[in-house]
Amino acid sequence: MKPAPKRSDTFRYAAEGIVSAIKSERNMRVHLLAATVVMLAAMYFRLPGRDIAVLLIVIGLVIAAELVNTALEAVVDLVSPEWHPLAKTAKDTAAGAVLVMAIVAVCVGCLLFYEPVMAYFQ
Repeated sequence: MKPAPKRSDTFRYAAEGIVSAIKSERNMRVHLLAATVVMLAAMYFRLPGRDIAVLLIVIGLVIAAELVNTALEAVVDLVSPEWHPLAKTAKDTAAGAVLVMAIVAVCVGCLLFYEPVMAYFQ
């Protein structure tokens, strides 16, 4: 039986997974760019701490969904190297979950930024 990894190794493996996803997945880079722009805008408009916390939660959920999608795609590719309708369903469904979370995040962002942006333009 293989020994359990040390705690420090588990954090390193997690970081390696995140870095791998950033390097290999264009959508992950798009999500990170959007998150950066949103957080800079939150600071510019001086959103209250509660609103920033909500933004961080939805950003974290989108990034986590993208990481799970990436992992699922890798597993599907490993177990089903040839095209299969069930493999396609699994990949498409995981991508759909990311899309749903991203849409929710955009809606939350619109709600939180609406008043400060309208006040800025008046």
